[in-house]
Amino acid sequence: MRTTEVLIIGGGVIGASVAYHLATMGCTDVLVVDRGDAPGAGSTSKATGGFRCQFATEVNVRLSLLSRQKLLQFKEVTGVDPDYDPRGYLFLARHERELIALREAQRVQHACGVTGAVEVTPEDILRLNPAVSMDGIIGGVFCDLDGFIKPMNIQRGYMEAAERLGVRFEFGVECTSFSRTSHGITEVQTSTDAISAGAIVNAAGAWAGQLGTLMGIRLPVVPLRRQIAPLRERGLLPAEMPMTIFVEDGFHCRVRDGRILILLPTPQSSNDSFHIGVDPSWIERVHAVAKKRFDVLRDTSIDASECWAGLYEMSPDNHVILGRATEVGNVFLANGSSGHGVMHSPALGELLAEVMLTGYPSAFDINALRPSRFEEGKPNPASQFL
Repeated sequence: MRTTEVLIIGGGVIGASVAYHLATMGCTDVLVVDRGDAPGAGSTSKATGGFRCQFATEVNVRLSLLSRQKLLQFKEVTGVDPDYDPRGYLFLARHERELIALREAQRVQHACGVTGAVEVTPEDILRLNPAVSMDGIIGGVFCDLDGFIKPMNIQRGYMEAAERLGVRFEFGVECTSFSRTSHGITEVQTSTDAISAGAIVNAAGAWAGQLGTLMGIRLPVVPLRRQIAPLRERGLLPAEMPMTIFVEDGFHCRVRDGRILILLPTPQSSNDSFHIGVDPSWIERVHAVAKKRFDVLRDTSIDASECWAGLYEMSPDNHVILGRATEVGNVFLANGSSGHGVMHSPALGELLAEVMLTGYPSAFDINALRPSRFEEGKPNPASQFL
């Protein structure tokens, strides 16, 4: 049986961030295992790479601000450019209730120091994104700190920097069972061997709930499929265009590497489970919406073979579950980011590493993210739009 001080299960962007930050704090006896055959085989490589500070709760805004601070230093400390490109996020409202919700969220953002978050008029919207069809648009919000990042660059940067500090990464290794006593989990059986660890981190993304069940932990994290369609045509929208989101239905449009990407969220379905195929009827729907929202896209086409899907790891209140598991003292959780995992991974890695090594984070209070909040009946307020 092998031994390690810390075993991290999940080698995606969050697991790599936790490993790196543990190593920078002096804990280098860290083993990261992932059942995927290569880095990013789970959800990280499927992410579109958005980054925003425009959230409706203080804790999410603070996660973004800490992550942004670390993104600005990322290349210097890891040697890899995260390609943080602050083109902005533009949220568009067609109904007064949507605009009211955006304004309420903006008050939270301003209280956290995000002064670049502003309300925009229809005239401002046309200046920020002249291609948008203004039919029914009454206003919106914009923040110039928001923008884009490269998910796999962040994963690679943290993994390579962690390896230089002595952390080990192993892929194609699946955890199959856990031996547990009153003191915690004493042994982890994997597809290759048995491992004894002083502490274990669940960083299994959309599969975290399944892993929690194996560990004997009640972890309310479920997968949610998100589908993305790239248009064949290029050059119809400018590369500097902000991420543009219609609050009414969550339709997204952005340009990445010269391709126009469109996304239309679908509701959680019990039939979705871990299926990541793309629904042909969804392709028709999202394309029809895109052609209504952007006149220049009316004569475009989509190649179904180029579409892809990934999985969000959803928590009941759409906030990450971060900290020590209540049922097992030597298990730590970084799960349920609900679509914000890549953008918040720099902050989550630092915060959890500090909790594990010192008992508390230095940047800000993360009590709102404690794993016990659902059992206590004290979830975070879940915003319909942000």
